[in-house]
Formats: sequence, C-alpha cells, structure tokens
Amino acid sequence: MEPVRTCIGCRSRAEKSQLIRVAVQDSQVIIDRAGVLPGRGAWLHPSVACVEQALERKQFRRAFRRAVSDDTEVREYLKHIREKVVDRTMDQS
Repeated sequence: MEPVRTCIGCRSRAEKSQLIRVAVQDSQVIIDRAGVLPGRGAWLHPSVACVEQALERKQFRRAFRRAVSDDTEVREYLKHIREKVVDRTMDQS
C-alpha cells in the first residue's frame, strides 16, 4: 500500500505518486521532483486548480510553518501546466 498525503490546494487525500512535493529552502518554495530535499514538505495535485488555490490561500506559509518570501518556481510551474492544458484543448479542436 502506497503512502497517502493531503493536497494543500484542495485538501483531499491522494496517493503520494499522484501528487508533487514542494519544499522550502532559504524562504523560497521549490518543487522537489525527486522528493528527497530535507525538511518539511507540502503536497499538491499537479493541476491548475490546486496550485492556484494553494497560492491564493497562502497555504505554503501554513504548510511549512514559517514565512515564505519567494514562490516564483511554483508560479512558473503553474504557468507551465496552464500552457499544457491550452495545448491539449487546441489539439482536440
């Protein structure tokens, strides 16, 4: 049985393999693709809605229990997945 984590965007539980891990280093939120960075991590579904909710509700500060000054990498990831969604919808038309 695979470990279960809670998405900080939608607050639903999912298997670890269905989520992406984010971590904080030097007050900067970074995406931990390998899942090996030290310290507290937070988990998100790789979807536009969950990432937007986490950013809007300032869930990173709550999840990491400390101030977070730079979430640029997460915002870039959001931009990237938005582009993927647009590309997919254009391919279907």
